[in-house]
Amino acid sequence: MVVLQAGKSPFKTENTYDEKLKIWSGGEKRSLFSPDFSIGEITFQQMERNPKLTAQISVTENTVLTWQDIHTNSMKVATYMRKLGLQQGDFVGIIGRLTTHLTALAYACFFNGTPYHALHTQYDESAIERLFAITKPRVIFCDGDEFEKVQAATKELQVQIVTMRNHPTGSLSIQDILNTPVELNFRPVRLKDSTDQILAILSSSGTSGLPKPVTVSNSHQIIGSFLPVDSSIVQYNPNTLDWASGIIMTVNAAVFSMTSIIEDCDFDPATLCGLIEKYKISMVFVSSSQLAMLSNCQEFYSADLSSVKFFFYGGSNSSLESQNKIRSRLSNECVNFSYTITELNSTGCLNFNFDEKPNSVGRPVRGIKIKIVNELGEAQGPNVVGEVCFNNGQKWSGYYKNPKETKKMQDSENWFHTGDLGYMDEDGYLFLIDRLKDMLKYQTIMYYPSEIEGVIAEMPNVVEACVFGIWDPVDGDKAAASVVKKPGTQLEAQDVVEYVKERIHSKFKQLNGGALIVDQIIQSGNRKANRAATKAEFLRIMEKNSI
Repeated sequence: MVVLQAGKSPFKTENTYDEKLKIWSGGEKRSLFSPDFSIGEITFQQMERNPKLTAQISVTENTVLTWQDIHTNSMKVATYMRKLGLQQGDFVGIIGRLTTHLTALAYACFFNGTPYHALHTQYDESAIERLFAITKPRVIFCDGDEFEKVQAATKELQVQIVTMRNHPTGSLSIQDILNTPVELNFRPVRLKDSTDQILAILSSSGTSGLPKPVTVSNSHQIIGSFLPVDSSIVQYNPNTLDWASGIIMTVNAAVFSMTSIIEDCDFDPATLCGLIEKYKISMVFVSSSQLAMLSNCQEFYSADLSSVKFFFYGGSNSSLESQNKIRSRLSNECVNFSYTITELNSTGCLNFNFDEKPNSVGRPVRGIKIKIVNELGEAQGPNVVGEVCFNNGQKWSGYYKNPKETKKMQDSENWFHTGDLGYMDEDGYLFLIDRLKDMLKYQTIMYYPSEIEGVIAEMPNVVEACVFGIWDPVDGDKAAASVVKKPGTQLEAQDVVEYVKERIHSKFKQLNGGALIVDQIIQSGNRKANRAATKAEFLRIMEKNSI
C-alpha cells in the first residue's frame, strides 16, 4: 500500500494506492452525525440550531429567508403532503427553476421520507409522461411556465399539480400550500430502510440516450465532510434539483448553515460577477460550459473576486485555456475541477492543486475508491488509459424499476462503470480523456471528439464547442461541430473548419462533417446526452438549410 501524502509538498489532499489491486482510495469516509440519521433528520436538526442565520437570498424574486423561515416553510409543505396521505415510498414530482420556495419543497420531502423525482424544465411532454409513469408521483410541483405541458403529460395519473411561479388562473399555488398550519409536535420521520432508503430520483442518460430515473439514497456520503466549510460560506449554484450538484448543494447548505444566492433565470456570467461583488460569494459551482462563458465575459476581468474561496466546476470536459483564464483571476486553491456521476451519490474527485495538476479532476474524496480497467475488465496501474470505475461502499437502489440498465452501470463487486476514459497519474490524480462510447472512427482510424473541441476552444471568439460524428456509409464518423461564439464578435462556420485544418494535420481529425455557429450547446444532463442532443439539432438545422 502506497500512501500519496497530503503533507508531501505541494499536494493538499491524501490518498492511497494499492499496488496489488491497482486501486486508489480517498480514505475512510467521515460521518459528522449518528449513522442511522436520515438526511431529513440531519437537516431538520441543523435548521433548529441556527434559526437566525440567513439561509437564502433570491436575487430575481427579491426575497430573503432565514433558516427559521425555511424550517417553518418546509414543515408546512411536509404537513400538506401528510394531509394528502403521502407516506414513505410515495413520490413527489418536481419540475422547477430555483424559485424562493423550491428548497423548502426539497427539505419537506426529506423530512417525510417521500423522495422527490425531479425533471428538467426543458423536457418535452413525452419525456415527462414516460418518466412520471414510472414513479407515479402523488403530487407534482412545477413552474406555471410548464403547467400545461405537465398537465397534459400526466392526465392519466390524475395527480395534484402545484405551481411555484407564474401561476395560471385557478391553479393551486405554493402560497396556498404555505397557508397550511404546521402539524402539532412536527418531527421528521424515521426511515423504514435506514440510510439505504431513496432520498430522491434524478435523471441520467442510458445507452439509448433516453433519460432514466437514477436513485439517490440517504447515505451520509452526500455530505461534504471533506470540505473546510461552515456557516460563513455564501454559495452560488445555478443548478436545479434535477442535477446531482443541485441536491448536493441543497443538502450541504442546511447541514453547514450556509447562505445560498439563487436566481430563477438562465445563467449570465456578467450577472454572476456582480453577485460575487455584492454578496461576497465565497463558493461557486458552475458547469464547464458556464465556466467557458465566464472566461469570455468582460466583467470577469474587472470584478472584485477576492471573496471566492472555492470555485468548483465540472460536468464535462473543459478547455484548459478557459480554466487558465479563470485561474488568472483566482488563487491556485480556489480553482477546483470536480468529477462525479449522478449514481455515486456524492462528489467523486476534487482537484485542490490546479497549478501542479492543471486539467486534472483531482484525487478521490473520502469514502471513494477508483480503478482504471481495460476492455477485459482488468485493473490498470498509473498512466494507463482505461475506463474509470468508482466504488463508494454504499448500497445503490439502481435505476428505478430498471434492473437491466442497473446491471450495466454497477457490476457484481459494486463498481460503477462510468463510461469515461481516463488515467491516474503517479501522484494519484485523475485525468479524463473522453467518453468511452464517444470515440469516433473515420476510415478505420479511432479519434476523440474532445481533441478537436480543445483546438476549437483556443479560438479567441469561441465560448464553447461540441464535436460529434456524422455517419457516412463509406468513411464512417465524419467529425462535425456546433460552436457558440463570443457575443458581439464575428465568426463564420468556415473559419472554424479552417482553424482546425491549420492546427490538426491529420486528415482523419478534420471537420469533414462541417460546422455550425449556434446560440448554445444543448444541456441535457451529462456529456453523452449533451453531445447527442446537440448532434440532433445540428442535423435538423442542416436538413432545414438544404431544403
